[in-house]
Amino acid sequence: MSGNAVNIEEVVRMVLSSMAEENQIVKKTTVIENKSIPRTARVAMLTKPEQYEIKEYPIPEVGEDDILVKVEGCGICGTDAHEFKRDPFGLIPVVLGHEGTGEIVKMGKNVKYDSAGKSLRVGDKVVSCMIFKDNPDITMFDLNKQNLGGSDIYGLLPDDSYHFNGWFSDYIFIRGGSTIFNVSDLDIYSRILIEPCAVLIHAVERAKTTGILRFNSRVVVQGCGPIGLICIAILRTMGIQNIIAVDGVQQRLEFAKELGASDVVNFSDHKGIEALAAAIKEKFDGHLADFAFQCTGSPVAHANIYKFIRNGGGLCELGFFINGGDATINPHFDICSKEITVVGSWVYTLRDYATTFDFLKAAKQIGLPLNRLITNTYPLEEINEGHKTNLAMSGLKIAIINQ
Repeated sequence: MSGNAVNIEEVVRMVLSSMAEENQIVKKTTVIENKSIPRTARVAMLTKPEQYEIKEYPIPEVGEDDILVKVEGCGICGTDAHEFKRDPFGLIPVVLGHEGTGEIVKMGKNVKYDSAGKSLRVGDKVVSCMIFKDNPDITMFDLNKQNLGGSDIYGLLPDDSYHFNGWFSDYIFIRGGSTIFNVSDLDIYSRILIEPCAVLIHAVERAKTTGILRFNSRVVVQGCGPIGLICIAILRTMGIQNIIAVDGVQQRLEFAKELGASDVVNFSDHKGIEALAAAIKEKFDGHLADFAFQCTGSPVAHANIYKFIRNGGGLCELGFFINGGDATINPHFDICSKEITVVGSWVYTLRDYATTFDFLKAAKQIGLPLNRLITNTYPLEEINEGHKTNLAMSGLKIAIINQ
């Protein structure tokens, strides 16, 4: 009996000692994690049109429902360009950047899963999506699909006491009630492209509601900036092979071929809309397009695109994120007599994000060089130069990459 008692005491002592050691490891780990997070960090604050200033602020305390993310990179969007030039949304002063991604470095105890139900841990790579100000309980699987029009988004929030509201920064503070996705299985360039790709996934889903866009459709994509090029890649990934890209920059048209366009038309080679329409018809072996995507944001381009579409065809207009001006069309000739089905597309829904992850993986599997869309990168302290490069259209997708 006494021998057994001694053995029990030894076992208890060993267990307690082991628990103490584990507790010390946890404490040490916590300290290491906390020490790796600085007290202050930088943001790129747009303080007036065409001027960012690098400012430093204390990092806010992470609450029970919050997440602190160390930013790895963020793409510069056309929306950022509009805000940079003339503040059309009246947000200044503001920390922009909504095409960002980074690594979770601290999270509240209530945070367990992302918006798709995938587990979240410190060290996971993430992207943010919407902040549902009107309905915080909406989920990705809600039957009432809602696009960005009824919500906020990080990178388009006015400055407040948090300051870390956009991805053009060292850290971003993701508050409770936000949507977030674990995308640790994607490389950094793919993660930076998620947001613009979601815009096109949404557009293609809108196009499919017409019943006209099909596997063997003849498709015109007008405008080969990042949006139009991504549109081509999505269509090609879906199996659509007869895609004509239209643009005025030959270098972009050549890249459109790499992303899946079967042929291209440079509009600068043709004088007048009739000649341009004839060139597109020739590329389709004497046929007009079954469906067209208008990706330019140009009213003239919108007015022209009806001439490229057959009777009974379809059109998805997605180029006008902001008011780009009026387009002149003839409703009888352009829409009614041809019975064109037109759908508009504006940004995306939460569900489109999940589809986008699968698209990026599928595009990579078939060898589409999507990551080459990112042609220029700048560190945070050179963000003004990055935006000027974007405005000059001397590259495709410009990104801020943190060191």
